[in-house]
Amino acid sequence: MRARTRLAIGAIGAVAGAALLTGCGDAGSSGTDAPQTSASGAGCAPVAGQQLIALQDDKKLQNSDNVIPAVNTKAANPQLIAALDKVSAALDTPKLIQLNKAVNEDRKTAKVAAEEFASANNLTAGIAKGPGGDITVGAGNFAESQILGELYRIALTSAGYQVKVQQIGNRELYAPALEKGEIQVVPEYAATMAEFLNTKANGQNAQPVSSPDINTTVTALKAEGDKAGLTFGTPAAAQDQNAFAVTQAFADKYGVRTLSELAAKCSGSATSLGGPPECEQRPFCKPGLEKTYGLSVGKFSSLDQGGPLTKSGLRDGSISVGLIFSSDGAFATS
Repeated sequence: MRARTRLAIGAIGAVAGAALLTGCGDAGSSGTDAPQTSASGAGCAPVAGQQLIALQDDKKLQNSDNVIPAVNTKAANPQLIAALDKVSAALDTPKLIQLNKAVNEDRKTAKVAAEEFASANNLTAGIAKGPGGDITVGAGNFAESQILGELYRIALTSAGYQVKVQQIGNRELYAPALEKGEIQVVPEYAATMAEFLNTKANGQNAQPVSSPDINTTVTALKAEGDKAGLTFGTPAAAQDQNAFAVTQAFADKYGVRTLSELAAKCSGSATSLGGPPECEQRPFCKPGLEKTYGLSVGKFSSLDQGGPLTKSGLRDGSISVGLIFSSDGAFATS
């Protein structure tokens, strides 16, 4: 299971007040079910299966959490940013899924997975030499961040820097180190980092600045970064954000590939949703599905944050749909 400090249920500013809420009645502890709702219609019962797929968020419920390099402004220069942008250009979500699978399921180290990816994708081709010097790349305490850190190491080494990757922990630890220049580079996520900086500067009740549109989000992120002494590179196409997953067998049986189709065909008492306890209150989870898509479910199962309980619940047919991160290796097809 990945330990991370990114919000599983959307941007900080939008959900700060809801973060302390738990489920009602007997719900709210891992593995328990919320009471039946008043969902009308038959719904879609779970269908067991091993292969998981993410339903398309076709109405843009989630904000744009694209991977993006964050750099201490004093360490930034055109060659360094260009080298990091080579990593962004090479990454899309399917490739990030495969990288996560390589580490979390195939049990490769982050360094090996990154080196294999760099070789297969000609990552260092055309990287210009910079002024050189020592660079420390910080990484969060989950595999994906460590993989991205290793990819940054490879690109920056090719640009002539002496690079080490240092696992630091959560954002509350590595963000201050980045601002102080104790580390120079960190892989980040656009919407989550924008809201982290926004609420740090403007308080927990600050108006959210991130958006489902990546250009809008990056504009806000760079403005917040300027205040904190941070520079950001180009966002990758790769995203790691909330995704609602079903089994391939479920999608085939009911003919659903998007969240709009799920709402249209599967609203009703037989449909069950699984996720972390706070999903019942947070606007980017169950309430967002209800408001944005009109989805009604018969039961909510309190499980975990995109972890083994939710994935097992999908695969063994305990839940119809579950909240999983969009870059999870469980979505890999080979």
